[in-house]
Amino acid sequence: MILYGIKNCDTVRKARKWLQANQAQVTFHDFREDGLDKDQLTSWVAMAGWETLFNKRSTSFRNLSDADKSDIDQDKAIELMLAHPTLIKRPVLVAADKVQVGFKEAEYQAWFNL
Repeated sequence: MILYGIKNCDTVRKARKWLQANQAQVTFHDFREDGLDKDQLTSWVAMAGWETLFNKRSTSFRNLSDADKSDIDQDKAIELMLAHPTLIKRPVLVAADKVQVGFKEAEYQAWFNL
């Protein structure tokens, strides 16, 4: 199981703290430092939907050009998220064929059957 995110993100910190407190065996992958490839991102989009992954409320989105902000579809969203990883809603928890986007304690409890 891998938790993807950015180290200095508050929500990622909350998720990591929860996972540690519940003794979940999870590897952390900082996609700003460790990178992210298109196949990986495309598989998340297939499982969760690009609208779920693409964070339109982020500072990164607000800083995009008007051209980048308009007419966003799945392909454009994937390209933008690859170019600007901070556009990805965090954290992304991945296990086999499942993906959980964001952190809500109740959802993590359900994921880990606690």
